[in-house]
Amino acid sequence: MASSTPIKLVQITDTHLYGTSDGTLLRMNTADSLNHVVKMVAHYEEPIDLILATGDIAQDASVAAYENFLEAITPLNAPCRWIPGNHDAATVMEYVAKESDLGSKTIQLQNWYIVMLDTSIVGQVHGRLSESELEFLQDKLDYVNNTNSINHCMICLHHNPVLGTPEWMEDIGLQNNELFFKIATSCNKVKAVVYGHIHQSLDFEHLGIRCFCTPSTCIQFKPHAKSFALDEVNPGYRSFSLHEDGSIESDVKRIMDSDLDVDLKSDGY
Repeated sequence: MASSTPIKLVQITDTHLYGTSDGTLLRMNTADSLNHVVKMVAHYEEPIDLILATGDIAQDASVAAYENFLEAITPLNAPCRWIPGNHDAATVMEYVAKESDLGSKTIQLQNWYIVMLDTSIVGQVHGRLSESELEFLQDKLDYVNNTNSINHCMICLHHNPVLGTPEWMEDIGLQNNELFFKIATSCNKVKAVVYGHIHQSLDFEHLGIRCFCTPSTCIQFKPHAKSFALDEVNPGYRSFSLHEDGSIESDVKRIMDSDLDVDLKSDGY
């Protein structure tokens, strides 16, 4: 790939798959909704340099659910990196990813470096970066700072490091977010932080770093809701074009004209 060619990334997040194809989350068949999204990605985005799967890949944390995810994205013919969310089992993901690069936590594409972080805590909905994960991040950003072939860096995680818009989610984001940003902002090559968890589309700047949150491929959480509420907007994904000069083009596309069913009156899941 020529250096002048933008790097094309696709973020697929919060798929909430089950070990069977008929699994539903608040009446929505999550395998069906993911397949709708994959078809749209194939139509609009190919060729893809990398798929970023940013957690809550499975709802039941079964081996079959992760295998179903891999089967679903096969038509995209692109490499993938994944990280666990609060509904996932990191050990099961490691088992499924054995002898592959799925669980690799860093990758350099042209003059961009991508770091994948695990914010999951067994048995908890909120997220936290462990001491070892914080040390890993610092070590990788030191490497980025000292490597001439790397000019820009993107950090990916599951839990939101900035307070989300739904008020009911206030306490279930990244708990040590201030420490995360202290490390991230120590490297002026960090251009973007990418996450999922809150099932919404967001694109904003925080402490000089551009932050992106991406819709789930299934249910969507209503913004600014004081208690649990689903939004009526459709599932979707996010695409990125990373340029040599550090600029980022990003767009969210949502499923159109679908008959996906969802229980909009639900008060939780």
